[in-house]
Amino acid sequence: MTFAHNDYMVAWICALSLELAAVKAILDEVHPPLSQPASDHNVYILGRISSHNVIVACLPGGVYGTISATAVASHMVSTFRNIRFGLMVGIGGGVPSQSADIRLGDVVVSMPTATSGGII
Repeated sequence: MTFAHNDYMVAWICALSLELAAVKAILDEVHPPLSQPASDHNVYILGRISSHNVIVACLPGGVYGTISATAVASHMVSTFRNIRFGLMVGIGGGVPSQSADIRLGDVVVSMPTATSGGII
């Protein structure tokens, strides 16, 4: 089957190459690469998880943080214009507190608000 840019609706960004390796292992199917503009420097892994076509990209090696993640996401949405869900998935440290007992291994989902970027 041949895929086009508009066939992909789920974007997955990893901070570390170790996380990217784990994503590759859980893909049900890997798709061939598609063309991308010269201004898009991301390296993509395209594939399918269940019935969802997924685009996966990793932050550049050794370059972490919100600015790097924003650049990867920006290029991704300009190349794949049909993205409806964006995920930043990876390994995180636990930050237990009195109000939120978050520990390593927990699944955490965040949503930014007017006063917070999501998880604090």
